[in-house]
Amino acid sequence: MYPAPFRYHRPGSLKDAVALLLALGEAAKPLAGGQSLIPILKLRMDEISDLVDIARIPGLDQISQENGQIRIGALATHAQIAIAPIAKQIPALRDCAGGIADHQVRSRGTIGGSICTADPSGDWATFLHVLDAQVVSRGKDSERTTPIATFIRDAYTTALASGELVTEIRIERPPARSGAAYIGFKKAAPAYPAASAGVHLVLGDGDVCRSARLVLGAAGPRPVTSDEAERLLRGKVLKRADFEQAAEAIVARSDPPTDARGSSGFKRDMLRSLFLRAADTALQRCRGAQIDGSHAYV
Repeated sequence: MYPAPFRYHRPGSLKDAVALLLALGEAAKPLAGGQSLIPILKLRMDEISDLVDIARIPGLDQISQENGQIRIGALATHAQIAIAPIAKQIPALRDCAGGIADHQVRSRGTIGGSICTADPSGDWATFLHVLDAQVVSRGKDSERTTPIATFIRDAYTTALASGELVTEIRIERPPARSGAAYIGFKKAAPAYPAASAGVHLVLGDGDVCRSARLVLGAAGPRPVTSDEAERLLRGKVLKRADFEQAAEAIVARSDPPTDARGSSGFKRDMLRSLFLRAADTALQRCRGAQIDGSHAYV
């Protein structure tokens, strides 16, 4: 199927892009890497009158560190992030970025485009919950910062206002003796995960768990978290039995749909298995182990 007719615009600055989106209205969409938007156009899943191409706007693809904070520009591609110095410091970033689709998609798709699509099966929206990321967006007259947990409101729905563009993702640099991991279960490299899990742990004196952040993806309309599951881990020297208890608590909150990728029951089993694998990897990374993470495939 071919896309319906649309108008194409290529602004030269962020200010011009925001002004265009405001002037053109809700039927105008920003175009970054196009890996999510182009299929939507081809399948006519949305009524889009105008495309505002932001891919060449300078300065939106930078990856930097400043005052203990990691800043990832919205136009940074998955491939750029996977090989950036920060991915060596936080291997879970490489787990996520390096496992998205294939080389062609990773070279074009952007982190900003991914979270703005808010696909329940997308990797970045789930993973960024693991590190409690902040999303920076720019409107006509102001800039605001939104926690990823409230930025993703529902399936394919975000907190972006009309005319706003995501410009940056900010992550606080994890403390010493911390470790994170992210694993998705996929039929093949180009496919979205049928289920995914992310874990971030921080250990204190005596290997006692000081904090835990646990997230499941493709498990409902939004990434699934559980305060109860996290409480089960805090204050303990973590053992397999603790992770199994936490797995039961967080998987109980999930509601994965039955679809071509598997039944709801099958996905819950996979979520539990992925969570336990991610938790073990995160714990080993807390203790200094150098582990290359990867997705699980059929």
